[in-house]
Amino acid sequence: MVREGDLMKKVAILGATGLVGQRFIQLLSNHPFFEISVLAASDNSAGKRYSQIVQWHLDTPMPDKVGQMEVQRCEPNFDCDYVFSALPSDIAGPIEDEFVKSGYTVFSNAASHRMDEDVPLMIAEVNLDHLNLIDHQKTSGKIITNPNCSTIGLVMALKPIMDRFGVEQVHVVTMQAISGAGYPGVASLDILDNVIPYIKNEEEKIMTESKKILGKFKADHIDFADFDIQAQCNRVPVQDGHMLSVFVETIQKTCVEEIIESLERFCPLKGMNLPTAPDRPLIYLSEQRSPQPKLHRNLANGMSVSVGRLVQISQKRFRFVALVHNTIRGAAGCAILNGEVYESLMER
Repeated sequence: MVREGDLMKKVAILGATGLVGQRFIQLLSNHPFFEISVLAASDNSAGKRYSQIVQWHLDTPMPDKVGQMEVQRCEPNFDCDYVFSALPSDIAGPIEDEFVKSGYTVFSNAASHRMDEDVPLMIAEVNLDHLNLIDHQKTSGKIITNPNCSTIGLVMALKPIMDRFGVEQVHVVTMQAISGAGYPGVASLDILDNVIPYIKNEEEKIMTESKKILGKFKADHIDFADFDIQAQCNRVPVQDGHMLSVFVETIQKTCVEEIIESLERFCPLKGMNLPTAPDRPLIYLSEQRSPQPKLHRNLANGMSVSVGRLVQISQKRFRFVALVHNTIRGAAGCAILNGEVYESLMER
């Protein structure tokens, strides 16, 4: 359903020149709910046409209309309904605070407010009820965050398993694409012919964010999930697509067939008519060499998480591989889907 005229919501993009900012532009161009009205970036970029200052890295052309837009400073004086933030975490916090205090609804991809007690850390298919936390935000505006890119892939794969069989513990090893480091990102001499077994703060994010997302909403707070989770993160020479090698121990006994059934039936947003929501949020690939970033990261326009290599170790222990497109499902796409859910619920 495409809206017309005043029904379209105007949106601003903070950090519009970065890789995630570019994904926001790509995914929001010709969006049936949202219209890009403001692009904002650093003071050095302000006052110039977007096409003059951005190094466009995506495989689709920069929209002509966007290229002609004048970039604004990240100051809360925009004519827009919603703000999508792709700002780096080291500067996002105070800037997003100013927008929220000024009455804007902010959908943030940054880590700055993810663990705040009254801020939803949201994956629309996983913890939609956590949106109720915004009722306890003591500001005229609201802020809703989405998780770390690897966390999104892990939690989406775990959610149907946890709901049906419970989760006792999780161990995960990530193989994360270089686009996750932004631009210019990792130096070529560091990443070519190499794997870097450390990504700052990534392991901590996975181990804490996952428990908040999979926790239970209780009136005015989240009771974090109580299973044990350990993570080891690696940067690998792949452009897009984070792979996760996951070990999970369930509380109840189960089998491979039942887990696959749970993954394939997982579609909690069905019927909500959200343009960014994939028909199949989780896609199980049975071929032994799947999933692979080069072949499967763009399934469902990059919004589905692929799962494969599911192996039973014992009646309660399993391992599998998951793949998430880190700048689409793992970043801009997740925030936009959160915005679509919020807008749809506000209309009711």
